Amino acid sequence: MRDNGARKGNGEGTERGVARTCRTEVVVDAPAEALWRVVADVTRTSEWSHECHRAAWPRGTASAAPGARFRGYNRSGRLRWSRVCEIVEFEPPHRITWRTVATPLFPDSTDWTIALEQSGTRTRVVQTYRVRSAPAWFRWLVGRLVPAHLDRSGDLTGDLRRLGAIAARDAHAAAPRR
Repeated sequence: MRDNGARKGNGEGTERGVARTCRTEVVVDAPAEALWRVVADVTRTSEWSHECHRAAWPRGTASAAPGARFRGYNRSGRLRWSRVCEIVEFEPPHRITWRTVATPLFPDSTDWTIALEQSGTRTRVVQTYRVRSAPAWFRWLVGRLVPAHLDRSGDLTGDLRRLGAIAARDAHAAAPRR
């Protein structure tokens, strides 16, 4: 897999807590369809995410679609937490967006998007997040408890590289043998 680097855009700065936006991208040697099979199956997120160590569908849900919900189980250092997420955009095999659902314990909501753009045998993978709502005190607190969230671009770029390697491996394993 080749990586063409990453670009980030951390919209609002981190002076008051976590960045409100971020964009990372890589170009990988894997077809978009193989990447899509991994991304659209949210239960595989732990294979490539540095922070999510498990994701599960609730009873009665087995696949991604607009309105479908899943729970992501995360960890960073000693901290552990889980979030309910709702898929808000689903355009196979190009784009998936999910939103973290605000709760009394986690009063923020963030949109996460993964977009795929095929270019020959390679694919550009772009991941963005945008904090939709978060009280200033919560952003400050998260910045203190999870310092890795002050600038996530490096970790998220690593996630995309792992995603590309998994998709390339899966595509190679599924290729017909001669």
